[in-house]
Amino acid sequence: MFDSLAPSSALQLIRFADVDAFRPAESMEDARSIPLDVTNFAAARAIVCLPACRIIVMRSFARILDTVYRAPGGMVILPMSDDLRASSSGIDLDSRFFAALRGSDECHFVEPQTNHHALIFFSPALRDRGWFDRADTLLTRIADRTALVHARQLLLDILRTASVEPHMFETTEVAAHLQEGLLLAFDDLFRIDPLSDRCAPFQGERSAKLVQRIDDYVAAYPTAPIYTANLADEFGVSIRTLSGAVTKVRGMSLHQYIRLKRLWSTRARLLKGGSATVALCARAQGFHHLGEFAAAYRATFQEAPSDTLARGRLLMLPTV
Repeated sequence: MFDSLAPSSALQLIRFADVDAFRPAESMEDARSIPLDVTNFAAARAIVCLPACRIIVMRSFARILDTVYRAPGGMVILPMSDDLRASSSGIDLDSRFFAALRGSDECHFVEPQTNHHALIFFSPALRDRGWFDRADTLLTRIADRTALVHARQLLLDILRTASVEPHMFETTEVAAHLQEGLLLAFDDLFRIDPLSDRCAPFQGERSAKLVQRIDDYVAAYPTAPIYTANLADEFGVSIRTLSGAVTKVRGMSLHQYIRLKRLWSTRARLLKGGSATVALCARAQGFHHLGEFAAAYRATFQEAPSDTLARGRLLMLPTV
């Protein structure tokens, strides 16, 4: 994981040769470790900052750890490998679990081996997405496997992008896009189910009207990045209500739905052929990360966007 990364202006990469080198960094975070295997000590950290969150991916070491987490905006601890082994206050944990906290809590861990995990700290300014039920208590949860793998892969992609293309993080729009993808992945991880709130006035007609407003918004602003929190503010509803409406009416998440609509609109333009390029067609529908667009397009249509464009141009040729 760390060997494939190089430090950059967007990625801080720190390797610690021994526990004595590690202790100053640890003391600044109000943490205290007792190593269980000094001989095989090998710790490392990769740190990336997005507009409203800070990502720290760690290679830890066999240890007893006492620490105080302070996360007024919330934090998530995510296993980054399938072989994680640890315990928290006597509760055995493995790679099926993730942990979440908003506020402060004094935590006690035992790691009998080297582990890889991520800590994601969120800004207090970030809109509440209904993730944290109880303040000042680190809660562990069993993750949905698909959602966990997706969130883990997204974190790795962000690290690699920060390593090889740090200039992308200098653009607010790109950094916000990466962050929105991560927030949506955590929505899935926490398995937010707005339909489980029986007290909410969540009638089918209201949901359908909300989805229609989303359709109108996407049509009116085809090139604009769309963020869940901003859209909820625009419509005067909660993120939970907005996401639930799309799930109820369209059977998929808001992010999936908007991306699907924009992919189909891009495909329709590509099939018109002419002098348009793939990049021009993609950006006209709000896809500014062309590598990500190409991957999503191929996964949806089983062909490259350039193949669709070539077929569109062929169809436009005059017959003799």
